[in-house]
Amino acid sequence: MNITLTPAAHKFVRRLVMFDGGPGSGLRLQVTPGGCSGLSAEFSVQPAPAANEQVFTQDGVSLFLGAEARLLLDGVTINFVDTPAKTGFDFIDPKKASCGCSSTAPAALEEPALSSAK
Repeated sequence: MNITLTPAAHKFVRRLVMFDGGPGSGLRLQVTPGGCSGLSAEFSVQPAPAANEQVFTQDGVSLFLGAEARLLLDGVTINFVDTPAKTGFDFIDPKKASCGCSSTAPAALEEPALSSAK
């Protein structure tokens, strides 16, 4: 599994887990096909991975990924963008066009569309 978190995404995930989780917690990232980038995502902080999830760890930050997410995110760079125009994850897939995505658990970011606005 080849996934990269940019420094901005790493910081965002680390802060979410720090504020909403405890030791061993991580971010459950559920990714499905859809949206302008080809990916749609939902995420939540969880105390442990589910039985069918694998843990992807980068510099102490853990993502809990199911089989579909692992397949869809292979080779993808995950970025986090926080601008006046949008807030959310960007999935940068060198094989496809890129755009922002967030169907998110935190209320401040929640929006059914792929790009979240503040």
